Amino acid sequence: MLATIMQAVDTTIANVALPNMQGSMSATSEQIAWVLTSYIVAAAIMTPMTGFLAARMGRKKLFVTAVVGFTLTSMLCGIATSLEGIVLFRLLQGVFGAGLVPLSQSVLLDTYPKEKHGSAMAMWGVGVMVGPILGPTLGGYLTEYYNWRWVFLINLPFGVLALIGILMFVEETEKVSRRFDLFGFGLLALAIGSLQLMLDRGQGLDWFSSTEIIIESLVAGVCLYMFVAHMMTAKAPFLEPGLFKDRNLALGLVFIFIVGVVLLATLALLPPFLQSLMGFSVITTGEVLAPRGIGSMVAMLVVGRLVNVVDVRFLIGTGFMLVSLSLFQMAEFNLNISPWALVQTGLIQGAGLGLVFVPLSTITFSTIAVRYRTDGTSMFSLMRNIGSSIGISVMVALAARSTQINHAVMGEQLTPFREPVQRMLEQGGLGSTDQALAILNGELSRQAAAIGYLNDFQLMAWMTLLAVPLLLLFRKQHGPTHSPD
Repeated sequence: MLATIMQAVDTTIANVALPNMQGSMSATSEQIAWVLTSYIVAAAIMTPMTGFLAARMGRKKLFVTAVVGFTLTSMLCGIATSLEGIVLFRLLQGVFGAGLVPLSQSVLLDTYPKEKHGSAMAMWGVGVMVGPILGPTLGGYLTEYYNWRWVFLINLPFGVLALIGILMFVEETEKVSRRFDLFGFGLLALAIGSLQLMLDRGQGLDWFSSTEIIIESLVAGVCLYMFVAHMMTAKAPFLEPGLFKDRNLALGLVFIFIVGVVLLATLALLPPFLQSLMGFSVITTGEVLAPRGIGSMVAMLVVGRLVNVVDVRFLIGTGFMLVSLSLFQMAEFNLNISPWALVQTGLIQGAGLGLVFVPLSTITFSTIAVRYRTDGTSMFSLMRNIGSSIGISVMVALAARSTQINHAVMGEQLTPFREPVQRMLEQGGLGSTDQALAILNGELSRQAAAIGYLNDFQLMAWMTLLAVPLLLLFRKQHGPTHSPD
């Protein structure tokens, strides 16, 4: 749990501290963005390696190495004095942190018997789901009252406690001699790395009007195709095709992808909506978003008791319906919305995500063979991360494009020849005509951006709702704890 929380919080905690880092490092906004990009790309590339390394090294030894490496690189990030240094240490932090979540999940699934999987996944899921939600709040407090360096230094006590617990209680697994498929891993790493770079840098480079983005998209597509072809034909591929023949795992990967889109895209859109458009401070924004984590936590603790007595497909469907309801409510927001309305939708969405994650984790791995478990949990984490990256990039791009369109359409109505506009310019007390027009344009831009955000919320609401029928394809959980090896 400690290892999971440490890694999950770090996916979002540094976001709010970027402006402070930028000033401290005398960097441009594009340069400082590499603090986030290096971590995301490194973690995505190394996540699929978790299964292979666990087989070769033993799961406990890999877990210890990952926790020690993640904690040390976090400390190095906190004391870095140059932009190059912090980007390098963030990259290494992503390398070591990639395996923490799948290793934690596979350890819990193997440690607890089948009847306790729901409760175990509920406790573990609190870290995975609540971590990214609380990250911006915690990062805001640390940056406001202490220093941006504390968003990294805070990992030390968690890392030390996690290390002690793993050394004392986690059992070592038997080492398995697996040939390393360098060609297959290289193709997958290039595909994932290129995709992540394209998604992370696309908006800033105006997407496919940039040669860099075109090259990255082509590399990602070609390498992914070659990886799949290689996986299906090689004698000892990096990922065995049998892993994806399990229907529940394949469907689980689709659903966790959607969860990644909704969870992180919503968290990426709400802070700028609240701060730039509604004028909330960093602290107030964190306080308004925090109840989302409370909703997730309560729902997970409740669903942990229900998962063995209620059809998990019903629980997942209920969770998706609640998430969809909250997003439809958010699509009705305006710039005078009360903080309580924000808290209310956050609680509903948090509860919905909490209802989804535990039963989804349980049913996804209920029929998979034991030897595929660590590889399966790695792919589960990878699909959540890719969903998050795609969700954030697509939703931010759609919001920006929608803002431009809305500004143009509404601007057509604001001409000096319309009587309300004339009256405002003459009697509004806004100073000179130029000042009045500047104020009017500022408000027009604000309203256009708000509509862009609301369109995103509505799109995610429909996407979540339309995914519910796919639940009928899941195979119900029956039989023994594990499938035959």
